[in-house]
Amino acid sequence: MPVAPKMMAQLRSLIPPLNGMLHKGQSGRVGVLGGALDYTGAPYFASISSQRLGAELAHVICSPTAGGAIKSYSPDLIVHPILKEESSVDTVRSQLESILSRLHVLVLGPGLGREDYMQKFAKVALEVAKSQALYTVLDADGLYLIDRNLDIIKGYRRAVLTPNVMEFKRLSEAVKIDPSTPPEKRASLVSKALGGVLIVQKGPKDILAANTTGSEANAALSKVEEGEAVDEIVQIDVEGGLKRCGGQGDILSGTIGCFLAWGKCYEDGAYGDKSIPPSRIPILAAAGGCTVTRTASKRAFLREGRSVVTQDMLGEIGNAFAEVFGEELQGRDPARIQKL
Repeated sequence: MPVAPKMMAQLRSLIPPLNGMLHKGQSGRVGVLGGALDYTGAPYFASISSQRLGAELAHVICSPTAGGAIKSYSPDLIVHPILKEESSVDTVRSQLESILSRLHVLVLGPGLGREDYMQKFAKVALEVAKSQALYTVLDADGLYLIDRNLDIIKGYRRAVLTPNVMEFKRLSEAVKIDPSTPPEKRASLVSKALGGVLIVQKGPKDILAANTTGSEANAALSKVEEGEAVDEIVQIDVEGGLKRCGGQGDILSGTIGCFLAWGKCYEDGAYGDKSIPPSRIPILAAAGGCTVTRTASKRAFLREGRSVVTQDMLGEIGNAFAEVFGEELQGRDPARIQKL
């Protein structure tokens, strides 16, 4: 099902206006931490998809073994190959504090790998992100980090976890959820076990679940008692492509990251309005990212069919945004373009 009208209205409020009034950086600065020896495509897809959606700047924080390849993929990306195996934790922490202080969101996990030093530095990055109150997206081997360090994310409601089927199974086991629990209820139980962190359970339909308090739910336009615990569950099953490409999850983490970056700009007052509470931004961003990614997948599949690869989806992200939100928000007025 598409995003409900009331949620869509809130989501539209997070989108930066294309009125020429914003200065550099107010359309979102996204960081992606990942990229080890064997994985260079994933952080590229996550970072460039955030820009294709509309983020202004995208930084990739990676190992030197991946930095050269990622730089060669696009000159639009700002690449920081600082995750050196021989570097001390204190050195990397200092570098991360400087880089993350310039960002609105951190996407952690695409192409991260499971080498001890990459996992160690990812843990440091998450600690720094939390200390700076950054919104975060955790995917792929970022979720492997969480499976082994549940306390590092528990209760941090500015985080979004985006597990696929196998990752969700491991996460459920890590928080000791009964495997016989119906699938549609499991995501909200995982969220509750993690202190209300938003879960995006990817699958034939994306299930967004967060365990919230009554005050937060009231902001979500629900009528519940103040302080009462409540599960908010949103299902996104808009049409996607019929071929599931490896790397599509990286595009999803990038698009959610872009919406979260816009949400941070909104929270900071860049667009004037500040009526939507920060606690609402993660689920809005996830709904927007899931909808745009599924629509881009559908458009790429209709064009390429069985041969579609993730690279084909990148050129459809802007068109998918226009299809979901309308041309006027994309800033592409066909009549005006014709006159030009």
